[in-house]
Amino acid sequence: MKPNSSHSRNNAIEEHIASLIEKCTDMKTLRQIHVRVLRNPTLCSSTYTFSLSKILSFCALSPQGDIRYARRVFDAIPQPNVFSWNSMIRGFSQVQNQSREPIALYKNMLFSGFANPNSFTITFVLKACSKISALREGQQIQSHAYKYGLDSSPFVQTGLLNLYAKCEEISSARVIFGDISDKNLIVWSAMISGYSRIGMVNEALGLFREMQEAGILPDEVTMVSVISACAKAGALDLGRWVHSFVDRKGIRTDLVLSTALIDMYAKCGLIGRAKELFDEMLERDTMAWSTMIVGFATHGLVDDALKLFSWMLASKVKPNHVTFLGALLACAHSGLVGDGQRFWLAMHDLGIQPLMEHYGCMVDLLCRAGLFEEAYSFVSRMPFPPNPIIWRTLLIGCKKNEFQGKEELIADHLLQLEPLNAENYVLLSNIYALRSQWDKVSSMRKKMKENGIKVFPGCSSIEIDGFVHDFVVGDESHTEIRQIRVVLKGISERVRVSGHLPWTSSVLHDVNEEEKESALCEHSERLAIAFGLLKTSAPVVIRVVKNLRFCADCHEVTKIVSKEYGREIIVRDRVRFHRFVGGNCSCNDFW
Repeated sequence: MKPNSSHSRNNAIEEHIASLIEKCTDMKTLRQIHVRVLRNPTLCSSTYTFSLSKILSFCALSPQGDIRYARRVFDAIPQPNVFSWNSMIRGFSQVQNQSREPIALYKNMLFSGFANPNSFTITFVLKACSKISALREGQQIQSHAYKYGLDSSPFVQTGLLNLYAKCEEISSARVIFGDISDKNLIVWSAMISGYSRIGMVNEALGLFREMQEAGILPDEVTMVSVISACAKAGALDLGRWVHSFVDRKGIRTDLVLSTALIDMYAKCGLIGRAKELFDEMLERDTMAWSTMIVGFATHGLVDDALKLFSWMLASKVKPNHVTFLGALLACAHSGLVGDGQRFWLAMHDLGIQPLMEHYGCMVDLLCRAGLFEEAYSFVSRMPFPPNPIIWRTLLIGCKKNEFQGKEELIADHLLQLEPLNAENYVLLSNIYALRSQWDKVSSMRKKMKENGIKVFPGCSSIEIDGFVHDFVVGDESHTEIRQIRVVLKGISERVRVSGHLPWTSSVLHDVNEEEKESALCEHSERLAIAFGLLKTSAPVVIRVVKNLRFCADCHEVTKIVSKEYGREIIVRDRVRFHRFVGGNCSCNDFW
């Protein structure tokens, strides 16, 4: 046979196989095609490789495919080309969201020497890195992109932007964003999402406005990122504006966007509006139900949370890990030990294996209810090693229940896991300070100094006129700090006249009482509340978001402020919402 006729024949076979696979609708048919290829002795090596790569592509990338079968096909290819490697990397990324297999495949590709990566390879593996927040590997892949001259590819640039945004390396993401000359909707959304992820709502909204000025019409994915930024910052006015923007522009409100709006209103303290949106939904998936349940739980509305859980089951919607997390949070915030244990058993009955967060909720529930020994025993029976959060919860349990027997043992576990986390040292110092054990407080401070550990400051934010203002303890940076301090002085005077005595035992310094009182007045939540009093008038609600748990003295002072100034104050701390009205708090002093 002449060479050209042989070549034509092979081309015809390749086209025929490609046509068969294109029409293929299931794995059974695909396996039949595969068998025909394997049994054809006349195929030359190139046609054989081409056929296997097409079969591989279907198995790895088609919704009807099978990634395990794809792996067997891939292993049978003597020298896989870049198309085959890309199919496997992309395929594993799609079906195993938390897998490191795509990264391992990429490394094997480089070591094999059979094929160099192209822009699609780099893009697919960067996406895999983003999904598991593999920053170090992603940075190495970025260097490979430069090495192979692929760094100018818009796909690679977008992949890098997504990686850095997901890993909260916002400065690196911003550099990549600036280097992209032709910014499309994916690009803008990724950068906005990066800002949203770390709670930089002013920057996210600013970029959103730039996007509109550039003539790029946002879609529902972009709006979810913007709304999430408002939710994290507790920026209700901005969130309302974004919601109205969605309505004005006719942006499709799908399930994800609707759920994001519910989450935003709940996290901004407007739980009633969140429930209205939930009730208006024509279709609700598990995440929508779970978001509403978690919203009720964080607001301390335990009856509403548990009733909604029952309604969800009656609606034949299967709960997931997030749903049970919300139910357990509701129980923890109200001390409902029996209900919490009932939900714990229900998880197992439904075949849902508890995650670390669920164990943490149960430990928190038991500790809050004063059942420290039960909590400690529960931790000792965990099927995997407790994380630092659980040990920290136990340590807080020691503090609240005044147990002195196990705190050193718990502290040892905690410091072994997180020897450089300032929060652990502060918590221990707090316990020692409450007992006036100043030598141990000094020892903690000495260890921190020796290890170069700096305390992460408490931060509180408040939205005024569409801009989020941040305050840290002892803040002097705000442009209106002098006026704020005048308000603070007025607060201190009215609180003193009301009969409140500052809880100075929580101040971690062996100094006089006057200095301790001054330190309490500098807490970030008080600065934010004072700024709210300065810039707004009743009936405007003062809404504050705090990154740490509410200070006990600040909590008591805020109750007094709400009564003395006739203002409703809502504070979202790291654990839950506190709604202060007329001298009372919605948490009933149980937090």
